[in-house]
Amino acid sequence: MDKLRFDFMMKGVGDGKSTVLCLTSIGTPDGRTFALPDEMQNTLLHKDLTETQMFGKIKNTLKKRHQFRKVWITLTENLKQVYLDDEENLQFENYYLEEITEKEVEKPAQGISNETIEKLLKKILDDKKQKSEVKNFGKIANDFMIDKFNAKNSNACQWINEFEKECERFMVVEDQEKIEALKFLLENASADWYTCMILKYTIESEWSDWKKNFIETFGNKGWSPIKYAFSFKYQSGSLLDYALKKEKLLLQIRKSMDTETLIDLIAIGLPDYVLNNIDREILQETQDLYNEISKLEHLVKKIQLITKEKFTPTIS
Repeated sequence: MDKLRFDFMMKGVGDGKSTVLCLTSIGTPDGRTFALPDEMQNTLLHKDLTETQMFGKIKNTLKKRHQFRKVWITLTENLKQVYLDDEENLQFENYYLEEITEKEVEKPAQGISNETIEKLLKKILDDKKQKSEVKNFGKIANDFMIDKFNAKNSNACQWINEFEKECERFMVVEDQEKIEALKFLLENASADWYTCMILKYTIESEWSDWKKNFIETFGNKGWSPIKYAFSFKYQSGSLLDYALKKEKLLLQIRKSMDTETLIDLIAIGLPDYVLNNIDREILQETQDLYNEISKLEHLVKKIQLITKEKFTPTIS
């Protein structure tokens, strides 16, 4: 079979106050209908089905209890493996579905028993526990090759794209997994933002919504970060420490900056007595500049000593 009819309904559960989207039955092109047991109806159990484009439309359509829709869905290889055996008998999780009449399918649901709900919740909780045992997101995030996000001096769009690349590198692919991992890489105002997002959207929401909100919240459209990075100059301490911080500031606002421009901007922030001792023609990479700077650290100490002697009062 190339397609099946999936019958969805919003059903009351347990105490009658909650409502869940259920897959109640499946139909075949030859007119037969097969029912799913109560404990298999919650769509949370039908992962491959919920990833289809059609399911997204169903989810947006059914909002109130007892609403139902029947839709035909073309079967992918994954869906065939889930709902059909080798002989094209209808099944789900190695359970053969019972054929029923169309009249029985349309009969309004009176709710799902407490026993069924307990089994369903236990299965969901067991699945979540199993996932958490497999992936420790705190440990994974700690191994990411990016700094924690700081809303004051980080480029939000650039940072979140780097975060997604790290997620891909560590096989953090599900929306919920990305949201969980993000928590461990935020600080200060961005950590408060995360708490607000959890309260408003929950951890079950889509990653695309989180990413969009993150960029809209922290994407600095003003000139302050750019002005600060470009005008940052050496003040005191190690020359190499200054150069590394300047490079970091520049890359945070514009990762695509070419190497030659990067070298020039770092160099012009150095004191003249250091800059005048560096041959610009030999600088091909930033590490070449750092190598030259390291050789001139003694000049800083010399200037500091002269300054100290100049302003130290003599005792007669």
